[in-house]
Amino acid sequence: MTTIVNNPPPASDEKGGYMGLIIGIIVIMIAAYIFMTFGLPAIRQMQVGTPQINIPSKIDVNINQTK
Repeated sequence: MTTIVNNPPPASDEKGGYMGLIIGIIVIMIAAYIFMTFGLPAIRQMQVGTPQINIPSKIDVNINQTK
């Protein structure tokens, strides 16, 4: 004779169904705030290209000493 086992469907947790979504949205909002607070000013201060260095053609190294 054949034995049939009927497993019940998994119980769904209706209370915590959207908890992961809410936590994910909060984490994304915190990451966006941190990026806007620290990331954007750092990106704005970055210089593109090489820095300009001015070297004088003549340097006076004479030291005036008092006697």
